[in-house]
Amino acid sequence: MFFKKGTKIEFPNTYVIIFAILVVAALATWVVPGGEYVERDGSMEFVPVASVPQSWQLMSALFEGFTRQAGIIVFILIIGGTFWIVNSVRAVDAGIFSFLRFARGLERYTLLRRLGVHNLIIVLVMLLFSLFGAVFGMSEETIAFVVIVIPLAISMGYDSIVGVCMVYVAAHVGFAGAMLNPFTIGIAQDIAGLPIFSGMGYRFFCWLVLNAITIFFVLRYAARVKRNPASSPMYRADAYWRNRVDEKAEVSAYSNRSSRVAFVLVSVVAAAFTWHSYSDCVLSLGADKIQVPWLLPVATLAFIVFSWLSLKKSVQFFVLNLLMFTIVYLVIGVLGYSWYITEISALFLSLGLLAGMAAGYSPNRIVKEFMDGAKDIFSAALIVGLAAGIIVILEDGRIIGTLLHSMASSLGESGQTGSLGLMYAIQTLINLVIPSASAKAAITMPIMAPFSDLIGLSRQATVMAFQFGDGFTNMITPTSGVLIAVLGIARIPYSQWVKFILPFIIGLIVVGFLLLLPTVYMQLDGF
Repeated sequence: MFFKKGTKIEFPNTYVIIFAILVVAALATWVVPGGEYVERDGSMEFVPVASVPQSWQLMSALFEGFTRQAGIIVFILIIGGTFWIVNSVRAVDAGIFSFLRFARGLERYTLLRRLGVHNLIIVLVMLLFSLFGAVFGMSEETIAFVVIVIPLAISMGYDSIVGVCMVYVAAHVGFAGAMLNPFTIGIAQDIAGLPIFSGMGYRFFCWLVLNAITIFFVLRYAARVKRNPASSPMYRADAYWRNRVDEKAEVSAYSNRSSRVAFVLVSVVAAAFTWHSYSDCVLSLGADKIQVPWLLPVATLAFIVFSWLSLKKSVQFFVLNLLMFTIVYLVIGVLGYSWYITEISALFLSLGLLAGMAAGYSPNRIVKEFMDGAKDIFSAALIVGLAAGIIVILEDGRIIGTLLHSMASSLGESGQTGSLGLMYAIQTLINLVIPSASAKAAITMPIMAPFSDLIGLSRQATVMAFQFGDGFTNMITPTSGVLIAVLGIARIPYSQWVKFILPFIIGLIVVGFLLLLPTVYMQLDGF
């Protein structure tokens, strides 16, 4: 799978890999017997049928794949465009800087200093970035914050590895144990035919467990470096950072009339929506449904109050407040009003427009920023459509039923636990080659979700196996552009990073399997 280019070994990119799988799928329709599942007497039964060999359909399948996944593709583009606008205002940056200043200010208290203020800073920063990873899939954004947090780690007596762990590792552990990540949970559950972001309760428990393990791992390493800085494998290389530790990057806070106009506009819209819809809010908690007409008014009142307070600080904090309440309304909409991708897309699109308006951008500037963001994430959207073509080929060739039947016959013999473990292992191995969560979801979920039905597993368990399999090895695979960029900025050699992180990744993989077991043996809400 490696191609030679001059004197260098070049690894094929995701598009080449996906197209190669497309070709293999088309060839398989010529040799694999046809088959499909039909419902008989209330159960699914496998029936052999004639296969339909695919040839020129290889190209038409690409179009059909894009058509089939149009909703998800548009959703991804809107998310990318919106967060590009938010990031251009530097709202998240302002929040991070404010948080770091507050945390470091705690050093003046003797008791906290004795308890370990530096440890507290590490924990708080990691929880913050992990939350970002769990809620909106922060990944590429960590590249910018590495430059900010590494000097903080150095100034506290640690090394660049601790700095990378505080940002990159924390965000990606949150990404792996996500509750609301639209790029993993949202896409996988949509393809699996599950209510979007359902099963959030157990996922939140998993997120807590994974973060506890990660924080313990980082604090133990950080304490060792603190005791003897020269013991760090990066001690010599970190001289670069020690020479720059006094340099500070700040966000220029400002206020303007446009942000106040945006505040009035969004407050009126939120109040009107609340007045019209507050009585319809019904939370679905497993089999129970609870009417909570007070939830939306409380959220809207809190939004108005916090927006007014954030406006007094700066535009950046107002936009950060918009982001925070976008997540609040997303949770309320999904749980209380059965929102789906259409409504969620509209919510994030509104966030992007309001952020641009608050920043004082002209309509043309807002469009430019949005297009830059959509362009930046277009590769993920493109992969979703491209990967969907694989399923089109297998379905049109009428062999996907045969593949499912073969998996059911082999993996099913391992029992539910063994089959779930094998699905988890498959997702983990695939991630070493294809780090794109969107691509893996589009390739694997249409096959594994029906397979889980055949062996009596919850589709939520299958989604979680995908979620863990996708997330953990992101922090070690050389095909991850984000990882390579972060290590490059941190000046950490890849070989040194692998030596440090590999035992931790193996531990996470084992813990991930243990967290999957309750989905088999326990009745969990949403599973």
